[in-house]
Amino acid sequence: MGNDKIKHSVLTGFLLHLHPKKVNSEAIKYTRTFGLGGINILLFVILAFTGLLLRFSYMPTPERAYDSIVSFQNNTLFGSLIRNIHHWSAMFMVITTFLHLLRVFYSQSIYYERKKNWYYGLILLLVVLAFNFTGYLLPWDQLSYWAVTIMTNIIEYVPFVGEWLANLIRGGEIVNENTLLNFYNFHTALLPILSTVFVVLHFWLIRKAKGVTVANNNEQKMVNVNPALISKEVIVALFTLAVVIFIGLFFNAPLLEKANPMVSPNPSKAPWYFLGFQELLINLHPIIATLIIPSALTFFFIFIPKVSIKNEKVGRWFYSEKGKRIIVYSVLFAVVTTSLLILILEYWLHLNKLDIPLFISTGIIPLFMYLIPAGTFIFILKKKLKADKIELILALATIIFTSYIVMSFVGIWLRGEAMHLIF
Repeated sequence: MGNDKIKHSVLTGFLLHLHPKKVNSEAIKYTRTFGLGGINILLFVILAFTGLLLRFSYMPTPERAYDSIVSFQNNTLFGSLIRNIHHWSAMFMVITTFLHLLRVFYSQSIYYERKKNWYYGLILLLVVLAFNFTGYLLPWDQLSYWAVTIMTNIIEYVPFVGEWLANLIRGGEIVNENTLLNFYNFHTALLPILSTVFVVLHFWLIRKAKGVTVANNNEQKMVNVNPALISKEVIVALFTLAVVIFIGLFFNAPLLEKANPMVSPNPSKAPWYFLGFQELLINLHPIIATLIIPSALTFFFIFIPKVSIKNEKVGRWFYSEKGKRIIVYSVLFAVVTTSLLILILEYWLHLNKLDIPLFISTGIIPLFMYLIPAGTFIFILKKKLKADKIELILALATIIFTSYIVMSFVGIWLRGEAMHLIF
């Protein structure tokens, strides 16, 4: 009993050290954060622990990587479960990190003193994607080998530096033993250090900004962190752990036959979280898809926190009642417009057959086929609904997020042989 009390005291003390003594009661409601930040931390811990167990058996060479995974699954106690939990935790972390970013954005928690944390959050999203991408190759099966091959081939399309960057990532002109060793070292050494540094900075800035953002109001009830917040964190952690274990028990991590560089599957697809980019490249000229659009999006998301906003609007979900309606309209617009444009380019307009430069026929023309309706939609919101700057930013960002989700859905479920649409 004495040891149990000591352990409980140490754990409670550690958790309390991460929080102030008292917090705003509004800030700890489930509907304020959905526990997404805590879920990400727990998934990171699960990944670190299961990854360490996998590392004891894994051999980072093309000749032995696949066999070491199979041996771990078949010959290690709970080996298959451990790999399943590791795989699904990584997939969930991509989703929950993206959802966390959406939560922060739509609750107006990126302005003033929280601006830096928005930038660190974007970096952490990139680190999570890099974690998944480098880990994707390690099983060295047909799925992982060709997914990484496709993605690094896409990188080659980036003007000026694409080929150099792809060769740097691969360690050569093709995916080979150099690529596997590079990815292994990044996945097990450099990226864990980077993620730890940025997570610490992220949480430190949250503490510095006095916790989760809530809308300014006259009645701010402060409650003790223990048990008001700690109990909720424990419940979310136990639920997350239960879901991950349940899925690990009943759904195996994918593992196809050993990688064969001479036999390409049809279709060959990038990892699922990059399929939106692959879909973009299918429909647009490489310069537009790999340089102009990513550059424009980068500047847009860097610019957003610099816009002035009234203090009373910070922390308010969707900014205003009008903002809620605008977001709904923007989602509908993006779903319909993106889907229609994909269908038109696939079945009706074969722009690559026009007797004009490809940059214009497959780049400028389809780009403006999207930008003109989007610009008209934004203009209508401004004139008819009297949307202000923040509401227009919400509309633009929602169109971007939704369009990428639609393109990812098409890439995952509706692209068949030779990447043609299937229904």
